[in-house]
Amino acid sequence: MKKVIQKAMPLVYGKYLNVLATVNPRKAAKVGFDIFCTIRKGRVTELQKEYLDSAKLNVEKVGEQHIQSYRWPGTKETVLLMHGWESNTYRWRNLIKFLQEKDFNIIAFDAPAHGYSTGKMLHVPLYAETTRHFITKYQPDYVVAHSIGGMTILFDHYQHPESKVKKIVTVGSPCEFQQFINHYQALLKFNAKVKAAMDQRLKQEFGFHIHEFSSAKFVSNNTKKGLLFHDKLDLQVPHTESIRVHEHWQGSKLVLTEGLGHSMHQDGVNEQIVSFLEES
Repeated sequence: MKKVIQKAMPLVYGKYLNVLATVNPRKAAKVGFDIFCTIRKGRVTELQKEYLDSAKLNVEKVGEQHIQSYRWPGTKETVLLMHGWESNTYRWRNLIKFLQEKDFNIIAFDAPAHGYSTGKMLHVPLYAETTRHFITKYQPDYVVAHSIGGMTILFDHYQHPESKVKKIVTVGSPCEFQQFINHYQALLKFNAKVKAAMDQRLKQEFGFHIHEFSSAKFVSNNTKKGLLFHDKLDLQVPHTESIRVHEHWQGSKLVLTEGLGHSMHQDGVNEQIVSFLEES
């Protein structure tokens, strides 16, 4: 019965938004966007606790949230790690081992509403605000980001092209926000009026229409060196998303794999990331 209820809930939300949009489009847009941004997973589990607790750095106030940061100290360049949707810093444990062997100084943080950080929702502009705080404070030489973290760091550099970050690595990251909204609409079955209201809200609040929020746009003038990883069988973010980013990012290299999934924790991937960071 519980599974039946869970399966039906998206359609209930969709019908509610359709009715609400006929009388109050602005409220329908807010409710729809809030549902979309609400985080349901990604808090620290008992399995993850010991590993993360041993590397805690500070709890930092960024906007309205308290953000947990971590550090694995080293004498070489500083690497900032950014996790994806409904995850946390623990997802980097395999890469961290490789980076430590090369003595990199490693900084990471749990995004708002993830891991030990406070909050209930996350979207790219909010993630970017948090990221900018850590880039400004810790001045990383390199950034490695997974999934939505990749879109976030590219958005950050679109907003701050003067950034001192030298290299960016993205893993399984999306390109077009439009794709997420289309999937969201298909899941909830809300109508075009709701979508139009959400589009208007995004434009007013963040300065972008849905179709304008694109990593391909964000990298069009990006002069940083980039390395993009994506698996051809990724079931969460199609590999064509990274292909599109690569086509618009002059200084990037694209590595396509097959059968490694969305997370891409494998040693071969981590070895290539470290090699890229060590290149002169």
